Amino acid sequence: MEERIRELSLYRLERAKEMLRDSRVSFENKQYCTSLNRSYYAVFHGIRSVNCLENYDSSKHSGCIAFFNKAFVKTGEVDKKLSIIIKKTSYYRE
Repeated sequence: MEERIRELSLYRLERAKEMLRDSRVSFENKQYCTSLNRSYYAVFHGIRSVNCLENYDSSKHSGCIAFFNKAFVKTGEVDKKLSIIIKKTSYYRE
């Protein structure tokens, strides 16, 4: 079971990297709204990648973000600046 969780985490990390590449291409082509959207999803898939290592997932974006903040940001495992980035990408996506 642990190997399957690791594989899922790596898959989600690859999705995050794909979204980041798409964001860069969109930005270079002056497709700023698309770039913002892809940036958000890069962050979101990265969060889901880490969350699944803690056996957590949610069908709601807000649930994934809340868990990440509670489990990683508030504990100091991740720099608090990342929480600001998450909030900004979510805000600009909307």
